Amino acid sequence: MFKNLSRGALLAACVAASPAFAQTAAGAPSAPLKAAFVYVSPIGQAGWTYQHEQGRLAMEKALGAAVKTTVVEAVPEGADSERVMRDLAAQGHELIFATSFGYLEPALRVAADFPNVKFEHAGGYKTAANLNTYNARFYEGRWLAGYLAGKVSKSGSAGYVAGFPVPEVIQGINAFALGMQAANPKAQVKVLWLNTWFDPAREREAALSLVNAGADVLTNHSGSPAVPQAAEEKGVHLLAYQSDMRRFAPKAQLAAVVSNWGGYYTQVAKAVMDKRWKPAPVWGGIQDGMVELAALNPSLPKALREEVLAKQRAIAKGQLKPFGGRLVDQSGQVRQDKGALDDAAIGHMDWFVAGVAGTLPAAAK
Repeated sequence: MFKNLSRGALLAACVAASPAFAQTAAGAPSAPLKAAFVYVSPIGQAGWTYQHEQGRLAMEKALGAAVKTTVVEAVPEGADSERVMRDLAAQGHELIFATSFGYLEPALRVAADFPNVKFEHAGGYKTAANLNTYNARFYEGRWLAGYLAGKVSKSGSAGYVAGFPVPEVIQGINAFALGMQAANPKAQVKVLWLNTWFDPAREREAALSLVNAGADVLTNHSGSPAVPQAAEEKGVHLLAYQSDMRRFAPKAQLAAVVSNWGGYYTQVAKAVMDKRWKPAPVWGGIQDGMVELAALNPSLPKALREEVLAKQRAIAKGQLKPFGGRLVDQSGQVRQDKGALDDAAIGHMDWFVAGVAGTLPAAAK
């Protein structure tokens, strides 16, 4: 039901909603919707969890007294997350947002035991009668970030600090590489895996290793500001991810791929309150306002900024496809000769494009 929302529709959800929704047909106040958010890392000042927290706050602002929220942060994936979600359901929460990939199986188990509770899982690939999945097409922003990186990099080498080899991360790496190659056909993206979403010390270590290997541009798919801070310290460029990281890398950051969840969270809460919620997987992109390349550094040439923004508009209109045209993988195999990958192929991506220097664990393939 949310698949084809425009950016305006998503943002309008935050404006159109009001505490009036907390009134019954008879005009008497009804109990607020109890919604809970489970976060894999501390909220902090930037990053994946921080952006979801901004979405929660936007939902609260839009719906006012009609909703009451609970937050549990720094919850590890696995048994701990199942225990937390089970407790939240038992406490009477009617809507639970599970905001990390590894929460899927625990959420499915809890959902089976609490059929009257609605679950929304970020990035998942399985649904149930009372569990939906949602995600953003981050790869669209990644392509733009890669293009900008290709335009400014002198070495033609970018470093990519990555969490786990799940399809969403692989999509981002490939899209960044393809965007960079659109600006510089000889560009290379070097990948280091963390096998964790949040570990500032390891994120920093990986970033420094990539700089030492010749990367003059850094980006990441991890949860802390450690990579931006390393870029600032080493005087290399940064394409930030999840949040605007200028407070941590005021000189290094060229732009940021930012996720916006407020409009979606508001619409989901309204749907639950109106008893019209259904499990309909959502994958929104630039067109929907769920992801954008933001905070372009004003020191960049005006013509380059305008060019990147024009390409962002082209992606929103469907005129530029990040995974369009001829695609060749690391081994030289032609994965696509023409056209554009469909959602199924993108959603199950388990290979690297040519120009990515890194390996994929066997488990990812």
